[in-house]
Amino acid sequence: MSESQLARLNRAHSSIRGRAGAPCEVAIMLGSGLGQLADAVSDAIAIPYAEIDGFPVSTAPGHKGQLVIGELFGRRVVMMQGRLHLYEGWTPRDIALPVYLLKRLGSRTLLVTNAAGGLNAAYAPGDVMLIEDHLNFTGVSPLVGPNDDAIGLRFPDMSRAYDPDLLKLAVEAAERAGVTVQRGIYTGVLGPALETSAERRFFRASGGDAVGMSTVTEVVASAHAALPVIGISAITNAATGGPDQQPDTIEEVFANAAVCGRKIEAILRELLPALPA
Repeated sequence: MSESQLARLNRAHSSIRGRAGAPCEVAIMLGSGLGQLADAVSDAIAIPYAEIDGFPVSTAPGHKGQLVIGELFGRRVVMMQGRLHLYEGWTPRDIALPVYLLKRLGSRTLLVTNAAGGLNAAYAPGDVMLIEDHLNFTGVSPLVGPNDDAIGLRFPDMSRAYDPDLLKLAVEAAERAGVTVQRGIYTGVLGPALETSAERRFFRASGGDAVGMSTVTEVVASAHAALPVIGISAITNAATGGPDQQPDTIEEVFANAAVCGRKIEAILRELLPALPA
């Protein structure tokens, strides 16, 4: 019989409890090309994923694979510098485990960032999109299988997966920071192959504004754990699937992610102090 998710969580937490220090207030999950945001954390404690008992280890490019705990813009944060993806071979329950650990470390808000292609023709590479909702086209859920009632409800509500009050705070923070942002729907896919042009047109017709290979699994787990979420996408490439669609390169993605990273850091500088205590 496989180990329960609660047992895995307890084991992971016990292995780092003595190193994590005081409880954290805000958890931040960094997407592809956005790992440099961890450099802004002061008095940082870095814990490699490999040193957390039973914890999956990132293998994707641009994902360093460590927890960074410290002070950021006046709040105590725990940052995942490197996330996990289904396309790496991890199960949905593997990807949910870090979310539960972030909450166990004291977090009361989860800020999820990702790199995404712009399905919406009005978006340009380098834009930042605040996520209002998502479409899960991965075909999987981290909640399939036995439920751990100590973690969350069997049937969590997803109608406000991205907290509307926190979204309002993020919009206001962007205005104070002087950063123009888009607001839209994130489409999550399995990967690792990028989408065909026909798929991109279909996702856009389905209501998606951006597409990527992460986030939805973690946000489902966050709803399960009653951990409020703010979602931010870095638009790193045009993905309209139209007749002028150009091939995508990882170099382009990382270059535009760096542009977005500076904008996201400016937003966080205003947003973190405004988050609920």
